[in-house]
Amino acid sequence: MVGKDIIEMRIKELKRLKIIHEAIEKHITQKTAASILGVTERQVRRIIKAVREEGDKGIIHRSRGKASNRRIPEKIKDKVLKLYKKNYYDFGPTLASEKLLGVDNIKISAESLRKWLIQDGVWKRRRKRSGHKQWRQRKACFGEMVQIDGSHHDWLEGRCPELVLMGYIDDATNTTFGRFYDYEGTIPAMDSFHRYIRKYGIPQSVYLDRHTTYKSPRRLTPEEELEGIPRVLSQFERALSELGVKVIHAYSPQAKGRVERIFGVLQDRLVKEMRLKGIKTKQEANDFLEEYLPVYNRQFSIPAANDTDIHMELPKYFNAHKALCIKTQRTVKNDHTIVLDSKLYQIEDKITSRKVTVEEKMDGSLHIMNNGASLKYREITERPIKIQNTHDRRVYNQPPIPSKDHPWRRWDNCNSKPKRRIYPY
Repeated sequence: MVGKDIIEMRIKELKRLKIIHEAIEKHITQKTAASILGVTERQVRRIIKAVREEGDKGIIHRSRGKASNRRIPEKIKDKVLKLYKKNYYDFGPTLASEKLLGVDNIKISAESLRKWLIQDGVWKRRRKRSGHKQWRQRKACFGEMVQIDGSHHDWLEGRCPELVLMGYIDDATNTTFGRFYDYEGTIPAMDSFHRYIRKYGIPQSVYLDRHTTYKSPRRLTPEEELEGIPRVLSQFERALSELGVKVIHAYSPQAKGRVERIFGVLQDRLVKEMRLKGIKTKQEANDFLEEYLPVYNRQFSIPAANDTDIHMELPKYFNAHKALCIKTQRTVKNDHTIVLDSKLYQIEDKITSRKVTVEEKMDGSLHIMNNGASLKYREITERPIKIQNTHDRRVYNQPPIPSKDHPWRRWDNCNSKPKRRIYPY
């Protein structure tokens, strides 16, 4: 509205007014006008009556310029903005609306809250960049492919050292699983995967990036090339192959976009949820995660195209720890000792093999295996001290002194005497 007696019309209303005037002047019939405007003849007669009584402004809806009957009172709006600035100052409108309903018992839509926050200047529109990416169809079944990655982030906002969230998301259903660790490495990857398969079962395949934990950067040795080994497997790859899981490596973050996006969501929602709960340690964070993820999955997971769950249930007789461990081969010396991580171990069982396999379990225990049997061993904490020779080694490099009847001792001249020959070192 420009003024009290001046009302701006939209283009659509001006077009409609033109058709109504033509109908009033009998240039077209009311039936034709109704067909052009896409309304009923009864509605055309109502509009004609309003224009005759009120003039051209009769074409405008009567609620134009008036507050909606369903408008939220200003008192509630002020209360919501006050609560947002106090408790949810960095929450997004969607998460803030959920917390206002769950914590403060105030029902407000996310879009209404977003408009209020923008008007008040405490929220800005975020424009997402969009680039051309080749679309990949989701897998059909739950458990057909799981995307795995680690997220380094200050999850507890300085209340605890920075943690890493090992995150799992099913490609078909967006079912999310995760656990916090101190670092992203082989042991956290194996431990989190073991917890995943205990909860859901063994997936058919996993989608990973090219982090050294998941893909070994080591090149093949000449001996390995002669043996026909295609490439060196990381410990995590080797463990998954023993469990029958297909490993797929991504060449870009966008290729495994679902797990990357889930980290963006959790870095916003989960961080604030843990702040409200006052969580300060890694153990508390993991305990909260076990309660939070089922609620999160009920809200954000989607049904799969095929409702068949193709996770393979782990057999009771199968020990997953036999695969999910660090395995290395070591050469047995003549004194039945091996070296591992600069430590010396004495094998107490009698063996004839020159090679043994050392298994480092996730709980920190160490097992030396030979033909499937565990060997008894002990660590040698004190090594024999090497005695260093302090003598001048040049003494041992001098040639022997010739005997008395050696031809070298013959008299060449009466006035000369035999002298000891000095050899250069």
